[in-house]
Amino acid sequence: MCGGFTCSKNALIALNVLYIIVAFILIGVAVYGRAASIVTNLPIVGGILACGIILIMISVLGLLGAVKHHQVMLFFYMVILFLLFLIQFSVACACLGVNGEQQDQLAEQGWMRVDNGTRAKVQEVFRCCGIDPKLDADYPHPSCESITLKCCPMADPGFMTCKCPPCMEKLQTTINYAFKLCGWIGLFFSFTEVSGYL
Repeated sequence: MCGGFTCSKNALIALNVLYIIVAFILIGVAVYGRAASIVTNLPIVGGILACGIILIMISVLGLLGAVKHHQVMLFFYMVILFLLFLIQFSVACACLGVNGEQQDQLAEQGWMRVDNGTRAKVQEVFRCCGIDPKLDADYPHPSCESITLKCCPMADPGFMTCKCPPCMEKLQTTINYAFKLCGWIGLFFSFTEVSGYL
């Protein structure tokens, strides 16, 4: 078992390198969550992204403090790291706490804000038509003819009975996946930040 300043310095340097890796994982997951949702802007997922960026900066501060053995820098490092833990833990819990009704509202708000080009892209990617039959009158969508042929390849074009499902269901599934992924990974890695105190 090692002891003394050299061992503590090396352990702190290794811990901060681990934090940099964790930060890149958080950033990657948050970017994936934002890209996967296409239509909706997920502000809570943006919180995970911000935590990843802040964690990189804090890790650099911790590395400099460990290498230079700068007590004031290490003190601020510990305080900021604890505050980041609280923020990241809260944001991760918020991601995990989003329910189906809130996901529907996010999908509807996103659909309402985007233009027809983005709506057409969503219909193409998810193979769906419109947001919801009850809402399509309020939020018009691009034609579904080309999408319907992909949804129903065996249907007779002259007598089309098969229809693509509405996009609400598919968007809700994607939003749910993005929130759960960001939430669980953010929650797991928030506890790694506590290990800096041990």
